[in-house]
Amino acid sequence: MKKELRLSGSGGQGLILAGIILAEAAINYDLNAVQTQSYGPEARGGASKAEVIISKEEINYPKVRKPDLLLCLTQKSYNEYVKDLKEDGILIVDSSIKIDYNTITGKIYSIPIIETAVKKVGRSMVANIVALGAIGEVLGIIPFEQLKAAVINRVPEGTEDLNTLALEQGAVLIREYME
Repeated sequence: MKKELRLSGSGGQGLILAGIILAEAAINYDLNAVQTQSYGPEARGGASKAEVIISKEEINYPKVRKPDLLLCLTQKSYNEYVKDLKEDGILIVDSSIKIDYNTITGKIYSIPIIETAVKKVGRSMVANIVALGAIGEVLGIIPFEQLKAAVINRVPEGTEDLNTLALEQGAVLIREYME
């Protein structure tokens, strides 16, 4: 079992933190994980991506070549990275993104990540954690409680309940999408 993931969007959306949390949860679940990141020169609004590889075996190369799962929170990140997605890969996008369904052969989850963060959790800044809940549900390799513990360990003190709600709402989004 080896999964390569790319979480993409714009700077300020917290995707690097989400990648760190995902890698930490995997390691705490006795899996191997490596996390890398890159972002544009702008602090906010520039391109941003976090890459995570999770494996039962040793990881020999830390970069994601062909993601098994691609998360896109902006149209720009979708346009740039969708071509890299594995043929049978999983695409999770915010529902505001226009998708070319003819070019994707894997599973597509177009879900209201940012809207859920705003309307159901009350803060747009937790869209990254909503996305993380969705990713955890789709992958199914790290138990929810393990992911929740990693979130609580990494988020600012006093925001644990808010972020737990965001994680739960992300998992609910995927379950509702699958119904």
